[in-house]
Amino acid sequence: MTEILIRNADVVVTMNAQRAEIAQGDVLIQGGVIAAVGQGLTTTGQVIEAKGCVVTPGLVNTHHHLYQTLTRAVPGGQDALLFGWLKTLYPIWAKFGPEEMFVSAQIGLAELALSGCTLTSDHLYLFPNGARLDDTIAAAQEVGLRFHPTRGAMSIGESDGGLPPDSLVEAEAAILEDCIRVVDAHHDPREGAMVRVGIAPCSPFSVSRDLMRDAAVLARDKGVMLHTHLAENEEDIAYSLAKFGCRPGQYAEDLGWTGDDVWHAHCVKLDAGEIDLFARSGTGVAHCPCSNCRLGSGIAPLRAMRDAGVKVGLGVDGSASNDAGNLLLEARQALLLQRVALGATALSAREALEVATLGGARVLGRPDCGSLQTGKRADIAIWDVSGIEAAGSWDPVASLILCGPTRVRDLFVEGRAVVRGGMVTTIDLPRVITRQNQLARRLI
Repeated sequence: MTEILIRNADVVVTMNAQRAEIAQGDVLIQGGVIAAVGQGLTTTGQVIEAKGCVVTPGLVNTHHHLYQTLTRAVPGGQDALLFGWLKTLYPIWAKFGPEEMFVSAQIGLAELALSGCTLTSDHLYLFPNGARLDDTIAAAQEVGLRFHPTRGAMSIGESDGGLPPDSLVEAEAAILEDCIRVVDAHHDPREGAMVRVGIAPCSPFSVSRDLMRDAAVLARDKGVMLHTHLAENEEDIAYSLAKFGCRPGQYAEDLGWTGDDVWHAHCVKLDAGEIDLFARSGTGVAHCPCSNCRLGSGIAPLRAMRDAGVKVGLGVDGSASNDAGNLLLEARQALLLQRVALGATALSAREALEVATLGGARVLGRPDCGSLQTGKRADIAIWDVSGIEAAGSWDPVASLILCGPTRVRDLFVEGRAVVRGGMVTTIDLPRVITRQNQLARRLI
């Protein structure tokens, strides 16, 4: 069994029940599992010196659209609200195929890894020109991140009063059939799973109520999680009121879309009643602060959700609406937004880090991840705080959120090195970047 000792870190941030932080701490990895956390640990295996570093659980990303790394900073979408932004991008995404999905996912996953992320979800809801969810799963297997892809869908096109072009929608029977296929082919319910699959109709404005209801029934039959966008901005609320005669929370509850096997992206405009509903039902939320700023959607009620007991994790959202994929910067933005809205004590640096690690693991139903404790999966980020970003810092843990670094030194997923010395080890990243840029120029 492979054994690795991460030794003599300035601080090991455990995220255990006591939120213990261990000075001059060690973490022992055996196979893909944490064997011990403490001080003065020994090994006959590999030793990784962590002096000058903070060691944390790997960060967890609860919402992404990996394919969008091919459409960053697109003119016409740079200054639009959500619906206008989508109308600009849909025709471009319609030109994608399997290679675009695969390469853009590699880039997005590598970017996440460099920001300390070990577990990410992905919401893929369009499948043009033969693209499949399998393309992104293959990319994740090469990069080496723990992956929770969701089989999204759009079924109501422009001709039926929906937002997406007809060329990007699918028949609902075909959607459900492919959901069954990908779950049967790829979903692993076991502890330590590297791939779990969710079912994720895109949004209330791009699928029917029938599909939402049928997807919930199917997901529970298969024992997988449910995901969609909800209450993202004022346009979203207005659409729900006009089309369904209710707010998004009521829409979700009526269709079976609340519970501990459900998480919703954004939830910027949840009201107090909806927050209470999510807390009572165990429904999770993916908070995407940078994207919400970029699209002018507003400030999500993170403080109110946390205080009510709602499970909340962070999401970078798609790289066409962020336009970055750095999860540590997402945690910093979450802190800043709550403070600008509610005051300087609204969210601490350590609570922001908790949302980025343990919070995300809870949202994705992964009690085996999100903390550094004996028996948990060996998903570990090592941050070098001896450089210029943290020079002069009095608190190395808070510095991760307040000043940096924002790029991880080493990253382990299931005990395997994905990043060493600030470089991705699992793929030829310069070659993939070159191909990504070639594909982008072809789309332009």
